[in-house]
Amino acid sequence: MYEMRYDTFAKSWQEGLPIGSGRLAAMAWGDEKSDVLTLNHEWIWRGVNRGRKVVPAAEHLEKLRSLLKEGRYAEATDFGNLYFGGKGGMSGEPAREDPYQPAGELRFTPSGEVSFIKRSLDIRQAVAGAERVVDGVSLSSHFFASCLDSLIYARWEADDNKHFDGFFDMSRVEDSGADVSVGVSAGADGSEIVLDCTFKGGISYRVIASFCSDGELQAVGSGLKASNASYINCVINIATSVDGIDGELKQYTLDPSKLGDVFNAHRESFAVQMDKVIFKLDDLEEYGGYSSGNVALTEGVSERIKGFMQGKDDNGVCVLYYNFGRYLMLSCTICGTLPPNLQGKWNDRIAPPWDCDYHFDINIQMAYWLVEPCRVSGAAEVLFDYLESFYESGETAARELYGCRGIHLPLQSDVWGISTQESYGWAVWLGAAPWMAQHFWHHYIYNGDIGFLRERAYPFFVMVAEFYEDYLVPDDFGVYQIMPSQSPENRFEGSGEMPVALCISAAMDVQLCYDALTYAIDSAEILSVDADRVGHWKMLRDNLPGFLIGSDGRLLEWNEEKQELQEELGHRHISHLYGVHPGELFTAETRAEQYNAARKSLDFRLYHGGGHTGWSRALVASLMARFNDGEGFYEHYTALIRDFSTLTLLDLHPTDLFQIDGNFGGVAAVNEALVRCVDGKIHLLCALPEKWQAGGELCGLKTVGGHVLNVRWKSGKAVKVTLSMGFANKAIVCFNGVEHKVSGSAGEIIELL
Repeated sequence: MYEMRYDTFAKSWQEGLPIGSGRLAAMAWGDEKSDVLTLNHEWIWRGVNRGRKVVPAAEHLEKLRSLLKEGRYAEATDFGNLYFGGKGGMSGEPAREDPYQPAGELRFTPSGEVSFIKRSLDIRQAVAGAERVVDGVSLSSHFFASCLDSLIYARWEADDNKHFDGFFDMSRVEDSGADVSVGVSAGADGSEIVLDCTFKGGISYRVIASFCSDGELQAVGSGLKASNASYINCVINIATSVDGIDGELKQYTLDPSKLGDVFNAHRESFAVQMDKVIFKLDDLEEYGGYSSGNVALTEGVSERIKGFMQGKDDNGVCVLYYNFGRYLMLSCTICGTLPPNLQGKWNDRIAPPWDCDYHFDINIQMAYWLVEPCRVSGAAEVLFDYLESFYESGETAARELYGCRGIHLPLQSDVWGISTQESYGWAVWLGAAPWMAQHFWHHYIYNGDIGFLRERAYPFFVMVAEFYEDYLVPDDFGVYQIMPSQSPENRFEGSGEMPVALCISAAMDVQLCYDALTYAIDSAEILSVDADRVGHWKMLRDNLPGFLIGSDGRLLEWNEEKQELQEELGHRHISHLYGVHPGELFTAETRAEQYNAARKSLDFRLYHGGGHTGWSRALVASLMARFNDGEGFYEHYTALIRDFSTLTLLDLHPTDLFQIDGNFGGVAAVNEALVRCVDGKIHLLCALPEKWQAGGELCGLKTVGGHVLNVRWKSGKAVKVTLSMGFANKAIVCFNGVEHKVSGSAGEIIELL
């Protein structure tokens, strides 16, 4: 029901079909004659910079603030980056963060005359595969990353018990900074290809591919020759020196003969996770009679996606993209210990775009907007584990950079939990930690786990609040200013030649600070602790700069009128609209004036070419949904697919750079359009576009309060709504122009319509 089929082989790695267990991942692709698995392990980062330290700069903070107070923004921006910007970026010196690395590639090439037939990915059961004809024999391959034991499995099988020959080899992309060796063994006790790699000055890892077959397997050079086989099974494991190669390998048993049992159990288990949420759009008679509600697109998917990219409407593609995004998140985290990076867990380059790192100024946040509503609980856990790994270094960074208590997180980082500035020109920003606080808060309000609030969320909120206690500066009017501040990743006239301007109290920083202090206040009151601190936090929050509107009616980006640069009028970031989404400071019911001003800001940005990356287009689609603009949502959601996707629907940062956050952001945008939680209420179908009004359903989505909601609609109106009550015993559900106040006990199913 969820199978993506292609009658053409992948023209590049980026047109491959991704599989993943979270810990391990592979891109299944190859040319007409060969299958290729490009392999990844979530912890293979070069490791050369694990010992880096923050460079102290707090002694320079007062001078930087003096320059800002005097309005000498260009000087302040240059000075700020000199001492607080670190390396990398515009500095001309390499950044000290490590890049995410490919583990290697396993290739199988059948012997004989080969004709490619098709390839496929079943996103419900998480199985990829390909079919070829080899010397008249039909040969199929299947690939999956088990969601139960986290290993990668592959099988090649001939139809009708016929036989085939071929050759396996394993290699890694050329890399002068790594020592690589490949060993091969074959015999009655088993056959293996083993790749060992050590990064000079960094970590080491090992890849083991273990094989079994009813044919003959023979070591030939650095590869494995298969002869007279009707099937070949392979299981792959990868281990790193981060926690010890031998120790990691001992946790797993490599038995390719058990592939069939693992295969069936994996498919069943993964399908259970995918079936938690069901999104359908009702049938249309167009496009060859295919059902747009059937996510399968079981025939001719490449032609349908091509047609969609050329401007044809196809609701099946819209639904497929949504489910593919959920599939990617599960494949990134289901057995993993790290959150998805900029490319999830997939990478084929030793110098990937932006190092495949973690960007904290929207990218990792966007990746996680779908997690709580779509009930991907494991993904949330690995995010919090990752953030907590920064505690010691983040406290050091707060103290050494800014002379503050609490925690400071960097603009971008790798996996070692080290808070250092590594992007000169961009990195002088304080908003990472308060923005990540939102995810701790959302996890609590969606799940109601008071232990999580007390033991994990509240300590983080306190650290963020402590930083602001020391960092905020009262001006002559008693307003607590944020300086230095920036609006990622934008600048204005008079701020110099740097790519990002430093200023005082940029709108987004004020909004983030307001929300972070509110999380601390609300949590303390729920837990009945720290009453004295709550009073101080309320004072700080209530004396932050206002949410200001400019003379032209737009929400101000820098909290004062600035002359915008002509070349930045359509800037990809729309940071000052955080208060609309993913925040809810500005809604039609709460601060309606700022809400309307934010819409004017969005329209202005789009008029000048905004939304010109995949993730930015996904953000615009979500904002349109928050503005109850169904046609605007549809325009930008479909543009996300049409203009910023490979043929296999991987998100692109133009023109050809894979960046996965747009895939995740697209899922969040659909959720916002159909089931939205703001102002303490659950709003249904507020941005339902005309193309989807005929009918459809979204079932299984979790809401604030822990409720699980199903909604079915026809002719643009909800016709069936049920709520399985969560930890909260009350809810307000708004649809068809009516507010429905609901009460009940946990697990009780209530039919509202």
